[in-house]
Amino acid sequence: MRKIFGAIGVFLQTPTGVILTTNAFWHIVLLAMGIPFKYIVSGVMLVLDVIIAITLRDQLMYFFSQFVLPIQNPKFRREIFSRVSNFETGRRGPALFVKNGRVITHEGETDKRGAGVIVLDTASALVLRTDTEIRDTVGPGIKFTQGDEYIAGSVDLRTQWQFIGPLASDQPFLSQPKNDKNSQIRAQQTSGLTRDGFEVSPTVSIKFAIKRPAEKMPDESGVISQYGFDPVSVRNAITREVVMLNASENKQTRMEWNRLPAHLVVNLWREYIRKFKLGDLFTNNGVSGLQTIEDMINKRLRQPNVVALDDTGLPTGEWIESLEYRQLESRGLEVMEIRIHNVLLDPTIEAPMIESWSAEWLNLAKKEEALLKEKEALIETAAREEAAKKFALIASEKIGNKPTMPQQTPFKTLQLLIEPLRDFIIKESSANNDMEKELRKLDEIWKWLLENNPDAAANQVRRRP
Repeated sequence: MRKIFGAIGVFLQTPTGVILTTNAFWHIVLLAMGIPFKYIVSGVMLVLDVIIAITLRDQLMYFFSQFVLPIQNPKFRREIFSRVSNFETGRRGPALFVKNGRVITHEGETDKRGAGVIVLDTASALVLRTDTEIRDTVGPGIKFTQGDEYIAGSVDLRTQWQFIGPLASDQPFLSQPKNDKNSQIRAQQTSGLTRDGFEVSPTVSIKFAIKRPAEKMPDESGVISQYGFDPVSVRNAITREVVMLNASENKQTRMEWNRLPAHLVVNLWREYIRKFKLGDLFTNNGVSGLQTIEDMINKRLRQPNVVALDDTGLPTGEWIESLEYRQLESRGLEVMEIRIHNVLLDPTIEAPMIESWSAEWLNLAKKEEALLKEKEALIETAAREEAAKKFALIASEKIGNKPTMPQQTPFKTLQLLIEPLRDFIIKESSANNDMEKELRKLDEIWKWLLENNPDAAANQVRRRP
């Protein structure tokens, strides 16, 4: 009974229910007051009222529904009208919001089946499917879904950063209670053995993203994502899953798109660490083993072909195909940068190595200090010679590269040498305090020349002080 009365209450709230209720109440009043009326006319008026009310409701709903969502495509107007209309009948589909690749819903929203709507921010994209096929790849904006469609998977279009391996504060090789289980788990993520059998666990940072188009174009909703939206790459990232076989637990695990780069990096790290001895990883002579490994991992993930290394970490000169790059390309992913840092070793072997390296670094520091002093002396000599050349060019400006008559007195020759020096200092270095002192000295010499030159009064050679 409660459901029946509830359904009646809902019906009476609709325009048709309001009109029927109002007409029924009006005719009851007419009958009670004995006012005559014609049933045919009342029936016709009732039908007209219902038609006008329904038409007016639909037109108003069509107009105001356009402001429910920021639609830009004209064909979306009828779609949003039908979705708003479905709220009245209770046959609506899910209304979902996707933010940074994560689907945000109310409880039970994803279980609804029917025509729905999905709103995606500029950093999100997804793939729609049915129970039997993959339907569509959707980018940022608004997507109206059909009754049998649901989300197969979503991705974050922003650049992703992942850090795997131990933290800087972890000490996974120490015994309990200084060590904890989480630090051991983190260390095992990147643990690898060198060619001479020592265990090494670094922290690896990975920068990657969904592959972006060469040119950013608006999608069906008219939205241009600042992160770039490539439908093919998004579709491959979601639909082309990698299956991991866990032999110990006898089960299969599907790898999500954002876990693949880390999986490939760890495998490459363990492949290359076996080619080097522990001492080769940190050598100061040329390129260290860690730098070589980091460079090779970057190449294997970012270019289709690389130079192979032999079992001792030396290039063989043979170019081989990078299967890891092909895997990333097939999944619509691209890696920008790989960095290896915070390398942890067993303290029992780390302490002797540090002492040995400290002695070696001290010798290298002394050699580098001697080289720096030698370079400093050479630079100082070269600078002194360059300054002497420049001084000679400036001082000989009045008498250089042109024939001059012999001067009768040495005072005139000194004036010709000092004059360009004064002009250069005034023009180029007047703001320097040290040069101001030199300029005052030149002025004093200049005055002395004027006072002692016997031809000064006759020629009236006067210069600015």
